[in-house]
Amino acid sequence: MARLRPARTCRDIHSQAWARFSLKKPRKNYVRSLPRTSLLHFNMGKNKSEFDLVATLDAENYIQLRSNSLESARQIINKFLETQIPGNYYMRVVTYPHSVIREHKMATGAGADRISQGMAHSFGRPVSIAARIKKGQSVLVLKSMKQNRQTVVHALKRGIAKLSGSYKIKINEIKKSAQA
Repeated sequence: MARLRPARTCRDIHSQAWARFSLKKPRKNYVRSLPRTSLLHFNMGKNKSEFDLVATLDAENYIQLRSNSLESARQIINKFLETQIPGNYYMRVVTYPHSVIREHKMATGAGADRISQGMAHSFGRPVSIAARIKKGQSVLVLKSMKQNRQTVVHALKRGIAKLSGSYKIKINEIKKSAQA
């Protein structure tokens, strides 16, 4: 069974995005078949108006993240928050994977030199989808209460472990205006 290549092979942004796919004009497509995204849910928890803490996960450099790494970070953060503070958070994945990643599959093993075409047609086939993230851009936003601050930070640190690159956790407290 073919395995997924490591993130280091596609996390750096070297060229322009390759994402042209249209259902209306299929003959103008650069991408013949669009791979499905692993990221299915973008909003988790309950969006309440009484939340007074907003935490964001911001990228510290330009990076390209595959949809499966975003999905694994989302799952681990959501599972941790659901066990620690059920119903007292709202999380939203801000980035959406658009960019198509191509791979030129090479035959490996004994006698592969007789089967392989070499680099003659090395453009590659679409394998997965990635999100291109700029420096300082938020990957996800998490809202909760002030008393859950440490739990939120711990959850985001667990999510950072699933993503390649370096990230910064920014926490803002929302001031409630007195309305009477």
